[in-house]
Amino acid sequence: MSRIATTFDQLKADGRKALIPFVTAGDPYPSATVDLLLAMAEAGADVIELGVPFSDPMADGPVIQRAGERALKNGIGLRKVLGFVREFRARNNKTPLVLMGYANPVERYGLDAFVADAKDAGVDGVLIVDYPPEECEEFAAKLRAADMDAIFLLAPTSTEARMAQVGKLASGYVYYVSLKGVTGAGHLNTAAVAEAVPRIRQHVSVPVGVGFGIRDGATARAVADVSDAVVIGSKLVELLERQPADNVALTGAAFIQDIRAALDKRN
Repeated sequence: MSRIATTFDQLKADGRKALIPFVTAGDPYPSATVDLLLAMAEAGADVIELGVPFSDPMADGPVIQRAGERALKNGIGLRKVLGFVREFRARNNKTPLVLMGYANPVERYGLDAFVADAKDAGVDGVLIVDYPPEECEEFAAKLRAADMDAIFLLAPTSTEARMAQVGKLASGYVYYVSLKGVTGAGHLNTAAVAEAVPRIRQHVSVPVGVGFGIRDGATARAVADVSDAVVIGSKLVELLERQPADNVALTGAAFIQDIRAALDKRN
């Protein structure tokens, strides 16, 4: 059983919901990335999504676009991202790490080489934003063969057929994008999320995480009432981009502690 599945099973047994923060590898400072990941895990992050910087992040809004640009200027590519994972794993062998990014860096790396090196580094799951399920059965199979989870996005525009396709391939969890548009855009409609998640569960057997538009404890708690996990990225990245290097991990940990406390008070 994967670290992700084990984590969700334990949370379910405890009557708690998963908190999944997203940060971009190497942002705002490469030297702070591993300490930030460790601090968030210690503060209550159940799974961490680590963004792979890419020059054309079409699904991301301005906050995460800026993070990617900063990381690329700092020389962060996929090999260095895997290096961060190795450093994290040397000190934390429990918290699942998911790489989130786009197809181009992975395909340039080579699918087989990427799967092998990601497994060796300690990656638990991979979410490629621009890999639709109907085009990546082989990739999902390679990940599963290496005991890593293939994670997919669903959106308000996803059809029943698309949900069924994702249900056949997904493992770990699925990430429901609660808003149309890019990351950090719009206002969360929790009533719409409450209607969407049961539809998704008709087709998907793995946990359902919800992201986009979650910026504080109140919205996180509302989403947790109707889902298995809360994914939060843009607000966290926005907080971190204003910090000096020696305050990045502390700021990330404080934010995660606040959201974790809000989730654990939901009952």
